[in-house]
Amino acid sequence: MIDSTDREILKILQQNARVSNAEIARQVRMAPSAILERIRKLEARGVIKGYEVRIDPEALGLNLLAYILVRTKDFGGELRTGEALARIEEVQEVHHIAGEDCYLVKARVRDARTLGRLLRERFASGGGISNTRTTIVLETLHETTRLPIDAALLELGTHGSEAAPDAAADATADAAAADVAAAALAASGPAASAAAREAAGLDQLAALAAETLHER
Repeated sequence: MIDSTDREILKILQQNARVSNAEIARQVRMAPSAILERIRKLEARGVIKGYEVRIDPEALGLNLLAYILVRTKDFGGELRTGEALARIEEVQEVHHIAGEDCYLVKARVRDARTLGRLLRERFASGGGISNTRTTIVLETLHETTRLPIDAALLELGTHGSEAAPDAAADATADAAAADVAAAALAASGPAASAAAREAAGLDQLAALAAETLHER
């Protein structure tokens, strides 16, 4: 289970994967060794799948972004065409989708001519594609690989489930304290019980006197 500390670590790493353990430890107020252990566990469990560098595509001349709907000749649940598309270097994403089309592909290329050659030569080379429909992106207003960690957990009610064990623990501790006090009182014998009753009576008398004085 991912707790609140793990979530904070993941949010920090999503913003900058090169941040040091010491800096993460400073932000979450834990020892660097504890942070390293948590990150290793997140990697071992597959929560953290890897670390990548984000490169500006235009700096490499990859100025055109396109989304391509692909319809194939595959039968049933075959994914051979999708797996072949995923091996094309210009293809960044391949999604197996529901509906009339079979795949949604995201590709980055230099220009429209390069895109046309990609569709004619690379997409059609396998023979499994029957039809494609391409949408060219004119301008990207927002693009990110970061996941909405807090929003996803709020929808699942994780925060509430975390609060419940804390409340239960507090209630258990209070009950235990009450049991200890009762046991101590019982063990002290009749004299202590009488003293306790007498103290309670004095408290009631003091409260009554204060109330009468206030009314006057």
